[in-house]
Amino acid sequence: MAADSPTHQAAGGASAPGGAGTPRYLPISEHGLIGDLRSAALVGTNGTIDWYCCGRFDAPSVFASILDTEKGGRFELAPDVPARTKQFYFPDTNVLITRFFAEDGVGEIQDFMPITDDSREADRHRLIRRVVCVRGSLPFRALVAPRFDYGAEPHTIRWEGGYPVFESTAASLSLTSSVPVETDGRDVWSLFKLHEGETAVFALDRLGGGVVPQACPTATAEELFAATVDYWRRWLSRSRYRGRWREMVHRSALTLKLLTYAPTGAIVAAPTTSLPEQIGGERNWDYRYVWVRDAAFCVYALLRLGFTGEAQAFMRFLTEYVCVSDGDGGPLQIMYGIDGRRELAERELSHLEGYLGSSPVRVGNDAVDQLQLDIYGALIDSVYLYDKWGEPISSDQWDRVCGIVEWVCAHWDQPDEGIWETRGGRKNFLYSRLMCWVAIERAMRIARRRGLPADMVRWGGVRDGIYRRIMDRGWSAERHAFVQHEDDSVLDAAVLMMPLAKFISPTDPKWLATLDALGEELVSDSLVYRYDPQASPDGVRGAEGTFSICSFWYVEALVRAGRPDEARLAFEKMLTYANHLGLYAEEIGRTGEQNGNFPQAFTHLSLISAAFNLDRALG
Repeated sequence: MAADSPTHQAAGGASAPGGAGTPRYLPISEHGLIGDLRSAALVGTNGTIDWYCCGRFDAPSVFASILDTEKGGRFELAPDVPARTKQFYFPDTNVLITRFFAEDGVGEIQDFMPITDDSREADRHRLIRRVVCVRGSLPFRALVAPRFDYGAEPHTIRWEGGYPVFESTAASLSLTSSVPVETDGRDVWSLFKLHEGETAVFALDRLGGGVVPQACPTATAEELFAATVDYWRRWLSRSRYRGRWREMVHRSALTLKLLTYAPTGAIVAAPTTSLPEQIGGERNWDYRYVWVRDAAFCVYALLRLGFTGEAQAFMRFLTEYVCVSDGDGGPLQIMYGIDGRRELAERELSHLEGYLGSSPVRVGNDAVDQLQLDIYGALIDSVYLYDKWGEPISSDQWDRVCGIVEWVCAHWDQPDEGIWETRGGRKNFLYSRLMCWVAIERAMRIARRRGLPADMVRWGGVRDGIYRRIMDRGWSAERHAFVQHEDDSVLDAAVLMMPLAKFISPTDPKWLATLDALGEELVSDSLVYRYDPQASPDGVRGAEGTFSICSFWYVEALVRAGRPDEARLAFEKMLTYANHLGLYAEEIGRTGEQNGNFPQAFTHLSLISAAFNLDRALG
């Protein structure tokens, strides 16, 4: 896929943020993602890297001009003349190509981060930008302006082996290039011209831990390019998906792999922080962590596609860091750091203005301390899926599962903050009850199939009690629908999971009535709102767009309700809201713009699931 983008022309020189008429911020959707399974960078269609956390997803940013164009730091690289741009991924890879079409020539930037198994070289976290003039001749400009620690940490430049090294107390980066560069002591820039067939290479390396500056001549860059392409193609070749939407499903799979932290197998919700759900609003959150809620969706999607190694690594993360007891407060946090850490204290970066002025910019996430009962169902469901399609869980894992189920049996009827992490007080959310039912029901399935020891009588009694509670108090006779929380009338798209979780028949009259009610109130041109924050205040000011995962859940609910033609149309419409590369942010705004952190794993997981189930229904 490729899409035309507007001209983005910046003047040469270290301090120039852009030429006349250049927008201060690209649309969120005007970006592609590259990474090395430890960290990731966003590359704009204008050739600028405006988000990069070097070393690991949750490290302080080096480039963050997407959150503050003046203070955040950036790596510009583009022709020094007006040009149209198109951007695409090198087929079946995560190597990003940005092409520039100018009056006197055509050029392209090949952006990638090599994947290496050598532990010492993995610490280099090399980011390579290869510039090629493919037709005619073009002048180019480069500006490397890092701003360490989210733009709060000053740095200096020293020269080592003829190359500049950016040094701060937070981190050090070296820049090697095949063309001459200049510096003012803070930033580095270059103006150079390429003729047809000529190439220039820039390589940015993190120093420390035995890693020293290392040149990246054009021949080396060519070898690393070929090796990176080969890595991604070999990885994707393991996919078993052969359905109608192969390109979109495979792009989603490649994106999920990019969001994987290889040392632990963790998968982050998104590689960014504080990209707003509403422009100018305060719904700006840090998503660079592992949500337990994503567990079942991750395991399901990875196993369905045939990526058993990734599913196994993620299950190891869950077993090692999540399936442990914290005592009386409940055995699970709702999210963890990519290395399993539990302290994710939220703070605001008041020196950054935020994307298009959307403040505050937050790092860390205070939702870590919330009670969200739905995560127990997500976790046990992931264990059930892996035990069924991956490999049998161990006796130690089963003991941990039993401990979690016992906790759920004792605490399922508490009010909580719910799946959407509301900050307006705890309520008796239907979705939380539903997933507590899932936790117990899936554990009982494992016990029956494997003959494992379990208190089936007690578990079954609690499971049935949850079912009755949902049917009695989660159903609104007034709305003729299942609702957001008990004894109320607010609708919530989370209840779309009821038939998907096999709690209720997808053709049950009560469910069909709910599906119709959701379609009338929360669905707009296949796009689905989570809920109405005016009718159900969530403790945060402002509105939001439609939530993309809910839109794919809606597709699945239509499929299971025996409405495949409607489901296919809704699915095809959702595909038109992807960006030019097939990537999705968290939400879709009123005019089709992408809002929220980008790209979002949850959305791509639900796309894979919807495509599988829709394919199966269509035959």
